[in-house]
Parts: sequence; structure tokens; C-alpha cells
Amino acid sequence: MAQDEQKAALAEARRDSVKKIQDAEAQMRSSYESAVAAEKDKLAAEHESKLVEGKTEADNIGSSSKAKKEEAKEFLKNEVERILNVSS
Repeated sequence: MAQDEQKAALAEARRDSVKKIQDAEAQMRSSYESAVAAEKDKLAAEHESKLVEGKTEADNIGSSSKAKKEEAKEFLKNEVERILNVSS
């Protein structure tokens, strides 16, 4: 009888030990997954922010480029007119 009780107590202790280990592993996985999800959300937000920033910069460059093209066209037109006026 004492041996049976000892075996039962030992089996119970092993089950408790396994349960504690499994609970700790589950908690660790949960913490890890939460941290990974939070980091992914942070990276997604940064990515979106960079895309918006890049689009804004590209739009500004495009606007500046158009203005410079118009200036160059006007300059060339004026120079051609000046040359034609001088030669006539």
C-alpha cells in the first residue's frame, strides 16, 4: 500500500511538473507571438508612412520639374526671338 501511494504521489508530481512546463511554454509562445505581432504592426505603420512620404516627395519633384521645363522653354523661345530680331 505504501508503495502504491508513493507511486501515485510520484505520478502526480510528474503530471504537475509536465503541466507547469507546458503552461510555461504556452505563456512563452504567447508572449513571443504578441511581441512579433506588435513588431509587424509597427513595421507596417512605418512602411505606410515611408510610402506616403515618398509619394509626397515624388509629387514635389514632378511639380518642380514641370516648372523648370516651362522656364527652359520660355528661355529658349526668348533667345530664339532675340537672335531673330538681331539678325533682321
